[in-house]
Amino acid sequence: MAHHCYDIAEFLLLTFTILLSNSVKITSREALEIGNRVDRSWTPHNTPPNCSTPTPPPPPPPPKCSTPSPPPPPPKCSTPSPPPPPPPPKCSTPSPPPPPPKCSTPPPPPPTCPKPSPLSLDLDPCLFVDIRIYRAYKVIQQFKVNITSDEQNITNSWVGADVCGNYTGFYCDNPPDNKSAIALAAIDFNGFKLGAASVSEFISQLKDLAFFHANSNNFGGTITADVAKLPYLYELDLSNNKLTGSFPLDILNVVNLTFLDIRFNSFVGSVPFDLFNLQKLPKLEVLFLNNNNFSLQIPDSIGQTSVKYLTLANNQLTGGIPRSIGNLSNTLVEVLLLNNQLSGCLPYEIGLLERATVFDVGNNWLTGPLPCSLGCLKSVEQLNFAGNYLYGHIPEVVCQLGNLLNLSLSDNYFTWVGPACEELIWKGVLDARKNCIPGRPLQRSPEECFHFFSKPLQCHHWPWYDYIPCNDDWASAPSNGPSPASNGPSPASNGNGPSPASNGPSPAYSPLFKQRS
Repeated sequence: MAHHCYDIAEFLLLTFTILLSNSVKITSREALEIGNRVDRSWTPHNTPPNCSTPTPPPPPPPPKCSTPSPPPPPPKCSTPSPPPPPPPPKCSTPSPPPPPPKCSTPPPPPPTCPKPSPLSLDLDPCLFVDIRIYRAYKVIQQFKVNITSDEQNITNSWVGADVCGNYTGFYCDNPPDNKSAIALAAIDFNGFKLGAASVSEFISQLKDLAFFHANSNNFGGTITADVAKLPYLYELDLSNNKLTGSFPLDILNVVNLTFLDIRFNSFVGSVPFDLFNLQKLPKLEVLFLNNNNFSLQIPDSIGQTSVKYLTLANNQLTGGIPRSIGNLSNTLVEVLLLNNQLSGCLPYEIGLLERATVFDVGNNWLTGPLPCSLGCLKSVEQLNFAGNYLYGHIPEVVCQLGNLLNLSLSDNYFTWVGPACEELIWKGVLDARKNCIPGRPLQRSPEECFHFFSKPLQCHHWPWYDYIPCNDDWASAPSNGPSPASNGPSPASNGNGPSPASNGPSPAYSPLFKQRS
């Protein structure tokens, strides 16, 4: 067995050698013969021969090749499940960003403003001399848009930033709350004939306004409550416009008001009681309400006002002249009550108005005699009682007033004039036409006079009509008619002098009384 293994090994070694040397080519037949020779020398019953040639050591047995273990089977593939989402972050209120660092470097100066364009309507505030002027500019531009008529092209100048210098009708000054500032202080639109549906909203937005005059324009609407919020407003003139409604009561809250002119409009209703309340309007000096449609009576509070110039003319006021008017003896300068429907007798308290220069109650329904107290009007220049139902004699003390320039008594029923009054007629100072004065030209007819005196004529407080309070005396002129009614107070009751003599009718009355009898 060992010999057989050796031969096989020898054969394999020889074959490997031949193949390597490439010197002998062995056919398949030769290889077979060699193999047969080798096989015939080995029998299983023979012992190995005693070989003289040393047997080479057997080649090392081939290594036991273990079959490599197959690779592990690939894992069974399945659709991997998605990883679980990360847990949401814990929400907390973010801390506010840190404040910006304080800059130590001062801010740069404002840029130089460019020259304003005259056509620009939205200008930079730095173009104006004061921020107050810039605010007024915006109000003016809005009002300009609302102007409906401008016959004189006034608004053409309302362009650019120079409100104080170039805008027609606008005036600037230092406001009371800041003497270093510049503000729009006054507006004068008198005679501009501007038209707008309303002007009150425009006025109320100009917070520094102290003076607004807009006589003879075409502004409508009324005066609203916002006007009363202007702290510096003291003059308001909206005369000769198209304002309507009742008296604007909100004006009574303009505490600094000294001048109010709303004449020549279409206001209606009564004149409010508080208009003459000194506590409401303590500084009011000028009050012009004429040429409206005010009605009802003049309030008795007229004696509480500080007004110097009072005009209620050309309305539809009724009733008498309040006796409290005498309380204005130290203030009232001009009183115009003409062209109303005032009635009753003239109160003798009119004669207490020692500072009055003008007193006009022409064209009303007043009656009775002229009170001799009018002789105390030392400053009066104009007296108008024309167009009423006054009668009796014309007091000489009135015709002797030193400053009198015009005394109009026409269209009444006076019956007598003295020498001083005759002189004024001759000078053209006294107009006594269309009365019942015998011997004077241009008088009423006797029939007209008779018809008037055929009616009862009586005034309250008759004794006072001959009393001259500035002299504490009684007039020596003839009495004004029959004995007074007993319901009037006697002068002695107030310590003003003795009771007047109970004189008979004036001689001028004699022919008339004969006709009446």
